[in-house]
Order: sequence, then structure tokens, then C-alpha cells
Amino acid sequence: MFGLMKTVTVKLSEPVFAEIANAAHERNISKSQVIRERLQADRTDQPSLWSRIEDLVLDDPSLARDLSTNPKHLSGYGQSRSHR
Repeated sequence: MFGLMKTVTVKLSEPVFAEIANAAHERNISKSQVIRERLQADRTDQPSLWSRIEDLVLDDPSLARDLSTNPKHLSGYGQSRSHR
């Protein structure tokens, strides 16, 4: 699941260490495994790109829904303004 792993040493407060040790003991896994799982969970709990920009997206029924696929909207695209 994790592949080749490197070792990192960290200092934890007593309460944090106790929480990790208790979770490891209850699940009969290593403290390292608990920490790896929590670090991985932190990475996947980040909001998606869509949720971060959703408020910037215009959702107006009066706007064309086929801007990128309808050739009529692309007429003149890529030409300099002097040729239009």
C-alpha cells in the first residue's frame, strides 16, 4: 500500500502520543500505521478543486450552454483583431 518508506522522527505531546498509542492498541496495529493512516486521511480530506471555485462559476440560464462545442461561437477565434 505504501511502498518504500523513509523514517522520520517527531516529538509529540503526551496527549497526542497517548491518543495514537491507544488507537494502535485497540486496533492491534503499530503506532506508525496509525500515524500513516491519519496523514493519508489529511491529504484526502482537502476540498476538491470544484468546491474551491464553485462560487466563481456563472450559472445563468441566459448564457449559451455550448460555447466550447458549437462552431458558431468559435467563429474568428485565433485571428488577430484587425482581421475581424
